[in-house]
Amino acid sequence: MAETGSPRIAELRRHEEELVFPGFDHHDAWRLGSLIANRAIVAGHSVAIDIRRHNLVLFRCVLPGATADQEEWIRRKAATTLRFERSTALLAEEFASKDYDPTQGGWLAPADYTLAGGSFPVRVRNAGVVAAVTASGLSSDDDHRLVVEAIRHHLQATAG
Repeated sequence: MAETGSPRIAELRRHEEELVFPGFDHHDAWRLGSLIANRAIVAGHSVAIDIRRHNLVLFRCVLPGATADQEEWIRRKAATTLRFERSTALLAEEFASKDYDPTQGGWLAPADYTLAGGSFPVRVRNAGVVAAVTASGLSSDDDHRLVVEAIRHHLQATAG
């Protein structure tokens, strides 16, 4: 994507540059997923949370009040993040800045992909993207914020 002067795009790019894991295994997925779930419970959010490596689900939690629709949103958000190795929030902003929707016109099937925020890549230093962390049930911005804030906290707590 071409550079743009949007402060929102710059902020979302910073998230991806800053939130890089030194490593990521099944235990990390459990700790991160549990952290997101606990934060959502305290905030009273009715969300579903998913961490996956393509078709391998490493963590899944569906909180009271979440609906079956969240499963479809998670599947499509995670597919988008894993395909482009970027957060769905960043992709949505970048495509919107070009006034282009890749799910229209035959490029990406809307039944399989979405640009709704809430899925974030697990990028491991010197390895690349190994998984996607996805939340669904809030607004796109709030889903994104829930995931990003938890990743930031997890990385700070495990740094050392």
